[in-house]
Amino acid sequence: MGKLVWHEYARFTALTASIYAVWAGFWGLFYRKFFWDFIGGILRNPGGLQPSPKFAVFIMLIVKFPIIQSVAILLGFWIIALEFPFLPLGSSRIYRSLALRIVLLVFQVALNILYYQGTNAAIWSLIAAVCYARAVALGEKMAQEKENRAKDGGV
Repeated sequence: MGKLVWHEYARFTALTASIYAVWAGFWGLFYRKFFWDFIGGILRNPGGLQPSPKFAVFIMLIVKFPIIQSVAILLGFWIIALEFPFLPLGSSRIYRSLALRIVLLVFQVALNILYYQGTNAAIWSLIAAVCYARAVALGEKMAQEKENRAKDGGV
C-alpha cells in the first residue's frame, strides 16, 4: 500500500478551493448577500428577515460595496499562482513555505465564510489548510526543495 503525501493532496485541494473561491467571488459581486444575516435578525411582515444592526459593517463591506468579494478574488488568484506555480514563484522560498500556505488558506476561509456564495470555498480551503498542517506535523518536504536549495546557495 502506498503512503499518502499530505502536501500534494493539500495542494490539489487548495487549487480546487481557490478556483472555487474566485468563481464564488465573481458571483458574489452580482448577487450580494451577507451569509450570517439570519443571526439576530428581525422578522418583519412585509419585508422578510432584516439583518441585525450589529452587522452593519458587514452589510456595508459585502452588500453595499463588495470589498470582501474583491479581496477574496485577489487572494484566490494569489493562492492559485502559488500552488500552480506561477513561473517566478516556482523557484523561490515563498513557494517552498508550507506555513505561508496555511496562513493564506486560513485568510481565505475567513473572507469566504462571510458571503453566501463563498461558503463551499471556505469549507474546502479549511480542509486544505488542515492537510497542510498535517504535512508540516509529519515533517514532509517538497520534492523541489533540494534542487531549489542548491540554486539558492544551500540556504
